[in-house]
Formats: sequence, structure tokens, C-alpha cells
Amino acid sequence: MTMAWIEAVNDFIAQGGPVVKLILVAAVLLWTLVTERYLFFLWVYPRLRRQWLQRWNQRRDKHSWYALKIRERLISEARLQLRRTLPLIKILVSLSPLLGLFGTVNGMIHMFDALAVFGTGNARAMATHISQATLPTLAGMTQAIAGLYASQRIERRVEAATRHLSDQLHFE
Repeated sequence: MTMAWIEAVNDFIAQGGPVVKLILVAAVLLWTLVTERYLFFLWVYPRLRRQWLQRWNQRRDKHSWYALKIRERLISEARLQLRRTLPLIKILVSLSPLLGLFGTVNGMIHMFDALAVFGTGNARAMATHISQATLPTLAGMTQAIAGLYASQRIERRVEAATRHLSDQLHFE
């Protein structure tokens, strides 16, 4: 079962042409960053949140203008840590359909070249280039939709964590 799955993926990559390989590299990078964010929220963020709360709770002055600015700095520091790789994730999500479109254009150019050389008599050459034109679009759009879902979940989690921390840093 596993070997058949690997073989099917290899066939998809081979039929899709070189752009599918580029989309695959972008997908690996995207999902590595998404996994890193989830692991950050699971293991690193709770420790950092405790540190920020401890720094705030150790302060005696929690009602002056200076205390307000320190609170804002702690929240801003938390937001920066929480959003650290989110812009890159969003760039990769936005880039995915463009890479798919590039693959489509590349496949169509190759198909027109095959038409110019062989005419309409060589259906195999045309079919190969048609798959090189359609499979990158499929791969790019699939990656973009899944990546968009993941990035939005991370974005919501960042906003919720920031709001929760802000509520815990009581300004008197």
C-alpha cells in the first residue's frame, strides 16, 4: 500500500513537469513553517506567556503611564513572537497558485511546440504537454487552499492568544 502511494506521487510529479517539483518544494517549506507554529503554540508559547505574566506581576506600579507603556511593550513582544513566521506562510500560500499558473503556461508552450513539430497527428506528445499544463494548476491550487486554511487557523490562534494575554496583564 505504501509503495503504491509513493509510486503514484512520483508519477504525478513526473507527469506534471518541473514546475510541480517547485510547487512540492514550496509545499514542504509551507508545511514545515505551519508545523513549527503549531509546535510553538504547544511548547514554547506557554513558557513565554508565564515569563511575560511574571514580569508584569513583579511590578508594583501598575497604574501609571509608564506601566501602561510596559504593558503595551509586553503585548507587542508577544504579538511579534506569535506572528513570527506567519508572513512567510502567507507569502507561500499566495505564491502557490502563481506557480501553478506558471506551470500551465509552461505546459501550453511545450504543447504548442509539439504541435509545430509533429502537427496534430501525435496525440501522445500533446497529451503529455496537456498534463504538464493542468497538473501544476491542480497542485498549486490544492496547496493554496490547504495553506490558506492553516494560515487562517494560525491567525485566529494568534489573535486569541494576544487577547488572552492582554486580559491577564491587568492595568489598574
